[in-house]
Amino acid sequence: MPAMSEQSVVRAEFNPLIRSYLLLSAALVMVMTIVGIPLALVWLLGIGQWWAGRYYRELECELDNESLRFRKGILFQVEKTIPLENIQDVTFIEGPLLRRFELSTLKFETAGSSGAQAGASDMQLTGIVGAAELRREILRRRNLLRRGGHEPASDATEPTLEMLTRISGQLDQVIALLRERP
Repeated sequence: MPAMSEQSVVRAEFNPLIRSYLLLSAALVMVMTIVGIPLALVWLLGIGQWWAGRYYRELECELDNESLRFRKGILFQVEKTIPLENIQDVTFIEGPLLRRFELSTLKFETAGSSGAQAGASDMQLTGIVGAAELRREILRRRNLLRRGGHEPASDATEPTLEMLTRISGQLDQVIALLRERP
């Protein structure tokens, strides 16, 4: 694995089916309110299709060695940058409607995002292609950053295990000798 400074920026790709998901989920909310049924028809036949397409085109997500940046929105554009060192957990979410559209959501829990502040510092990304792989890469880079940019030496594991086995054997011998003493 290359050193941290040599890693590239990962640009996430969004599944085009997110347009249909957004269109349908908003229409379902409208239909649930009886007053919204006529609005749902207008939404499905025109405004919603334009909005979902434009929203999809504005989605951006980039992961670099130190942060995750996300941008979305049409009228109100939101751009968030979360330092990797502040990410506490990345949750992978798939619900029935999301699965129907072959989508998933990544929810990021950040340092200081408890209780009433949770909505202020958390972020959700829906529709990323390869969301599980992106989740693993984010957590890998976060852990790498916390270790000061060094990958753990994977080949050092076997010699360490051998040494610990020898030490354990020697300790067993010492214990046996101590038990033999009067």
